[in-house]
Amino acid sequence: MRSHVVRRLLAAALTLFLACTTACQPSEQGKTKVTVIGSDVPKVVDPSEGPLTAPQAVLLGNVAQGLVRFDASGQIVPGLAERWNVTDDGLSYIFRLEAGEWPDGRKITAQQVARLLRRQLAAKSSNTLKDTLGAVDDVVAMTDRVIEISLKAPRPNLLSLLAQPELAIVYEDQGSGPFKFARKNKSPALDLIRTVSDLDEEESRKEEVLLDTSPAPAAVRAFIAGKTDLVLGGTYADLPYARAQKLPRNALQFDPAAGFFGLVPARTDGPLANPELRQLLTQSIDRQALLDSLAVPGLLPRATVLEPGLDGMPNPVAPQWTAIPIAERRQDLASKAAQMFGGIDRPVIRIELPDTPGAQILLNRLRSDWGALGITVERASAGSQADLTLLDAVAPSSSAAWFVRQFRCEAAFICDAELDTLLEGARNATVADQRFALLQQAADLIDDQQLFIPIAAPIRWSLVSDRVQGFTINRFARHSLTGLGERLDRNRGE
Repeated sequence: MRSHVVRRLLAAALTLFLACTTACQPSEQGKTKVTVIGSDVPKVVDPSEGPLTAPQAVLLGNVAQGLVRFDASGQIVPGLAERWNVTDDGLSYIFRLEAGEWPDGRKITAQQVARLLRRQLAAKSSNTLKDTLGAVDDVVAMTDRVIEISLKAPRPNLLSLLAQPELAIVYEDQGSGPFKFARKNKSPALDLIRTVSDLDEEESRKEEVLLDTSPAPAAVRAFIAGKTDLVLGGTYADLPYARAQKLPRNALQFDPAAGFFGLVPARTDGPLANPELRQLLTQSIDRQALLDSLAVPGLLPRATVLEPGLDGMPNPVAPQWTAIPIAERRQDLASKAAQMFGGIDRPVIRIELPDTPGAQILLNRLRSDWGALGITVERASAGSQADLTLLDAVAPSSSAAWFVRQFRCEAAFICDAELDTLLEGARNATVADQRFALLQQAADLIDDQQLFIPIAAPIRWSLVSDRVQGFTINRFARHSLTGLGERLDRNRGE
């Protein structure tokens, strides 16, 4: 009897020991593992120094929030600013900063934040959103916790711009969250942590994310093997890597991204300087066949610089030639090509594209479509001058101005001085209807002269495991790492 009791006591002690060992030892359980497609190790950088890579953008958006930021569902929520208001005339945005500190313990002040925002807008800044914020007149600190952004003309989309990682507030290589860097790991992955206070619970909780980068093939393999929970940063270029694998149901998700996926001239001279050739080329592309090859649900062909659903703008009217099936168009297009070139050699068009399977699909499509006109298409080799380059960009707001201003003479190789006049008028217009009318004229000019060869909206994809609950697709293709372990329908505080 005594030995039986002893055995029971020993078993109970062993169970307690194992439970304590499991609970008390450091564990990766509870951490969401996120991989961003890319080759660079993510680090905090100054957005005024130039374009952000995908890993840099994800990191900045999560450790160096702006005045406002995007939440897990792509909605604008408070960042450094706890609240804000807009004057009735729309010319002034006033932000009240939440009392806070930088990671080193120094107080966050409105003077610091205003100076850092002005740095992004300065003449020498290479911030990719600088031109988009051209209506900003000044950024001033009114008190230690209040900032005013004054505008030359109303801009209803200002908040969505301020939420972009390009407007992250980086102070001496530090950000204010929402995540902070936790202990350093032996692995190159960054350990991020945030404390979340729940309104309906007395105790706070922790969110932890392991953030890493990897080339697309390795990222897809890691996802399939269960070594990462979320893959971000996918584009058309690497989509075939994901398509080639047997993925869990609903794992591959596409953002309904707005913006550009098309071709622009990459030099001032050469064959693409001829607007008639540009028009011939755009009409020759079998856009539907290309999109079928990429197999993105809901992605539609586009033949105009603007897309549907932009603020204050009517939906664009497709050119008349789009109503004619491509098979019926080709004979007429071949005749026009013969008249254009006569007996001379047809041009060779070189396109700047990455060496990826998605880019190869695009190149093959263009070789087939333009080859029917007798035109040779090649990938531009290293060191050679390209005739065309791919414009693949997500719009930072729903304003038509961002779309048309990409083709102003300061930014484009081939442009029109009249376009710059229209854009300047639109920027200075204080009446919304007048501004929209000028933007429409600018868009019409771009389409008429074929300064841009549109194909579709940009492709942005992610891989999402069933362990990730708080992920939502959105038009900006920006994904906060907050709330990834929480269902979005739960009323939990951020």
